[in-house]
Amino acid sequence: MRDLLIVSTFIKLLLIPAYRSTDFEVHRNWLAITHSLPIDQWYIEKTSEWTLDYPPFFAWFEKFLSMFAALVDPEMLKIDNLGYASTETIIFQRMTVIVSELVLFWALSRYAKYFGNKYVNWVLVGSLFLHPGLIIVDHIHFQYNGLLYGILILSIVEAKRDNLLVSGILFAVLLNFKHIYLYMAPAYFVYLLQAYCFVQTNNGRHFSFQRLVVLGGSVATVFAISFGPFIHQLPAVFGRLFPFTRGLCHAYWAPNFWALYSGADRVLIIVAKRFGWSLNEAAISSMTRGYVGDTQFAVLPTIEAIHTMIITVVVQLIVLQKLWRKPTFDNFLSSLTLCAFASYLFGWHVHEKAIMIVLIPYGLMAANSKANLRVLIILSAAGIVSLYPLLFQPTETPIKITLTLLWFCAVIPALAYHVQTPLKNLLSAIEVNYLYGLIFLQFYTGFVHDMMFGSGQLPFLPLMITSLYCSVGILYGWGYFMLNYLLA
Repeated sequence: MRDLLIVSTFIKLLLIPAYRSTDFEVHRNWLAITHSLPIDQWYIEKTSEWTLDYPPFFAWFEKFLSMFAALVDPEMLKIDNLGYASTETIIFQRMTVIVSELVLFWALSRYAKYFGNKYVNWVLVGSLFLHPGLIIVDHIHFQYNGLLYGILILSIVEAKRDNLLVSGILFAVLLNFKHIYLYMAPAYFVYLLQAYCFVQTNNGRHFSFQRLVVLGGSVATVFAISFGPFIHQLPAVFGRLFPFTRGLCHAYWAPNFWALYSGADRVLIIVAKRFGWSLNEAAISSMTRGYVGDTQFAVLPTIEAIHTMIITVVVQLIVLQKLWRKPTFDNFLSSLTLCAFASYLFGWHVHEKAIMIVLIPYGLMAANSKANLRVLIILSAAGIVSLYPLLFQPTETPIKITLTLLWFCAVIPALAYHVQTPLKNLLSAIEVNYLYGLIFLQFYTGFVHDMMFGSGQLPFLPLMITSLYCSVGILYGWGYFMLNYLLA
């Protein structure tokens, strides 16, 4: 484990000068807000367009980091210093990601201690701590997901150890760091209700009202600690956390069901023009924006937020009914992942980076069976490649491809050995051809497109092709996973 930490830290230090997205400025601005202003202004300050829109625990995390930032370069803590990126600021913020990710390392170490086969644990721990998607999103693009996944895995480990109250409290803490994990909450609710609030006695299983009060009180206390200081500005806080004015699809379509839906609408535009059908002209350009405002469709019916919510809830209920009937830990972990998966596939304004909320917990199940490993390969390949457009500069192309190839070459053969399946027998011919297609996809988007159309021409086309092709693999992986779970 120590060698893994040394190697991973060395790799991440080498990436400090790499490309940084606007998320780097987002978090610098949050450092400035939490350091310079009283807490009653944190969620109303709007000098920068990158306003604070994470829950209070993450705001306090930024406040904590700002104490050290003041010693490194006080200029980064000035609210009106928009876009500030001195060398000291860059190194400091990069290092905070590396150091905060030690929470993930600790969580994975505990996972290795309490979960099964030692050899497999080493492989899975390494595969998650050095996951290409996590490196791309956190250590190049710039976010703090390693810290958050560390808290999630700590909660999962405590659930495995049957410390269900601690597991629930940790998950409540996680929700108050980043609210995207609300998508996993239904699985936690069902599992903790069944496995913790029902007690086995000599006369059978009985509901314990006392345990419900303890669990509910513990979770409520976490939320009270988090939101209590902001009690007089809760509308402003919740307005930042849930910006429903944004459209169905993000500017770069996340490769989910709505990407295929949007792609179908693009195709139908061509058909409609050929046959003289009436079109919603305002919608023809709307799908290339997608950041804010209502997403419109030229031919297909318009999708509202309530529609995505209904579909997501229905899919989650299909998953949760089995967890309710059989509240085992394995079913809990599968349900947890599938609930997150449902929100990714059918949710409102999903970001492409959200695929990691599926890939990380699914990675814990990869060695359970040949079927799980098969799904992992397809999901990981499509999911990681779907993140490539985040690193659009040519200088990052060798990095993201090398990270991906090294990860697959190190992880997949080791896991295939564990499930006692030769690599050549692991995937079907169709699945292998799909993986080859990802290679051609990268070749086209990275080289051929600019050669055919010129640099900067039709910039949305490579993004659209990437989203559509990756969404096929991700939906296939979801269907396979869902079917195996329901029929097991």
